[in-house]
Amino acid sequence: GPTIAPRASFNNEVGAPVTMLEVTEETRYLVAEMGASGVGEIARLVRMARPDIGIVLKVGLAHAGEFGGIEKTLAAKTEMVSDLLESDVAVLNLDDPRVASMADKTAARVLWFGLDDRAAVRASDVRSTARGTAFTLHLPSPTGVEGVGESRPVQFRVLGEHHVMNALAAAAAAHTLGVDIDTIVGALETVQRAERWRMEVLGGARGVTVINDAYNASPDSMAAAIKTLAQISEPGERTVAVLGEMSELGEFSGEEHDRIGLLAVRLGIDQLVIVGPSARRMHITAINEGSWDGESLFFETQDEAFDHLSSTLRAGDTVLVKSSNSAGLRFLGDRLGEFFS
Repeated sequence: GPTIAPRASFNNEVGAPVTMLEVTEETRYLVAEMGASGVGEIARLVRMARPDIGIVLKVGLAHAGEFGGIEKTLAAKTEMVSDLLESDVAVLNLDDPRVASMADKTAARVLWFGLDDRAAVRASDVRSTARGTAFTLHLPSPTGVEGVGESRPVQFRVLGEHHVMNALAAAAAAHTLGVDIDTIVGALETVQRAERWRMEVLGGARGVTVINDAYNASPDSMAAAIKTLAQISEPGERTVAVLGEMSELGEFSGEEHDRIGLLAVRLGIDQLVIVGPSARRMHITAINEGSWDGESLFFETQDEAFDHLSSTLRAGDTVLVKSSNSAGLRFLGDRLGEFFS
């Protein structure tokens, strides 16, 4: 039916109302992203347009520095469901303990999603390849009969297991609204990318594939993207991770950049390219962990990184470009994608 949804990241005290004001008498559904940089901001947006279905995807370290810690992040995101009514539905991620704790703080009916077998909306047999992510979608019975559900295979063209969770949340909301499973699967299979600069596959010429995922980066999404890079490479092919700063982490910044450097080494990423002074700690950590023979390189600028990559990448290489938006590596990803297209 006629649906209004936000453009780009229209999710704050300005962008969300701009989206809401597009509603007309003909509108059937409003999809509103309610973002925040502090406690109380989601509650304010919820009062503008109280959801019938409130979805919480994850409580991670993405904005912990800005919020003032993970517990304040949890408090802020709980506002998404705390004022829902008994007739509403809270769609919550069962795999995330912090999100799961919100079930005790809402009067709404809870619909769980996740990879956990206890989730009503779940995915099984998840398989990542360079062409996308395949999984089996499980939904509750449309008639509400306990223990009787429906399952369908899904060929999801978005790279990365972490995006399966987003697909499950969307499926849960659609199921709540009475959309049948075949329509849900059909819609999911039309999605070619999560969004511009989110696991966007570019290049292809001379056998080089570029994955531009530099729209944003939290420790969780950075780790998930690197794991995807390791999973989708075929034997004999090189994996190259081009990484920049993860911003807004506050006191957690140092240890989280260390963790990513360690992860890249332990997952066997063949070449680590760190760009920008604020991300240099990942390079140092990778060297200390065991990248002694040039497996980790550091460049001050994007131009230096591009000159190196454009002259050394070869057929069979898969390149991940990942950073926070503020680091601007999405432009390096676009540049590489154009060079190898």
